[in-house]
Amino acid sequence: MSGSSSIVAMKKVVQQLRLEAGINRVKVSQAAADLQKFCLQNAQQDPLLTGMSSSSNPFRPHRVCSFL
Repeated sequence: MSGSSSIVAMKKVVQQLRLEAGINRVKVSQAAADLQKFCLQNAQQDPLLTGMSSSSNPFRPHRVCSFL
């Protein structure tokens, strides 16, 4: 690695570190509390928790129509 390419690589590293240092951090406990609050607020609309009516379920097995 030549001197100029080494300098370019180090500048990219410094730029990335500055970008990462500028990111606002959130404590894990706060993020977990926010996630829990969001889940509880949206639980009524979650089909995995409340189920789905068979008429509106696009994944229900289709009935076979047979003629005698």
